[in-house]
Amino acid sequence: MKKEYLEAGKIVGTHGLKGEVRIDPWCDGPEFLACFKRLYDKTGNEYKVRSARAHKNITIVLFDGVSTVEQADLMRGKVVYINRNDVRLPEGVNFIQDIIGLKAVDLDSGEEYGTVTDVISTGANDVYQITKEGKDHLIPKIPEVVDEIDVDSGIIKINTKILGGLFDNED
Repeated sequence: MKKEYLEAGKIVGTHGLKGEVRIDPWCDGPEFLACFKRLYDKTGNEYKVRSARAHKNITIVLFDGVSTVEQADLMRGKVVYINRNDVRLPEGVNFIQDIIGLKAVDLDSGEEYGTVTDVISTGANDVYQITKEGKDHLIPKIPEVVDEIDVDSGIIKINTKILGGLFDNED
């Protein structure tokens, strides 16, 4: 089951004297987070965004009802969430939180290689950490290796031929 609210960042401090907060984005970046008109806490309580902008590697946000640096400082340390229904992802793009937990299976044989336990962003392409029986394997998310991601079915199909025996038993 997909979560309705997804972690998007953490309030790390204040900015200026008029109640703005600095948010360290845990999503695609400060520009992405600045697009939202509503953010949420972990229980789904809504924070209406009066203004938001990217500034270097953070997002600066002014929430309705927060107008002093003292009020803003009380929010320090809070994790903010986005509602997945507020986002339209391009075809073939998934939330990282939806990828983690998928079963990695061989494209041809259907053999199960483990579960995706982490997604590492490298800049060039993401790398999926697949874990089985305590052993981790890293596979690049490139079209030659990752053939299909089916979040609804809970699987990721990978072409192991190009990986040169990465999943072979090493006993």
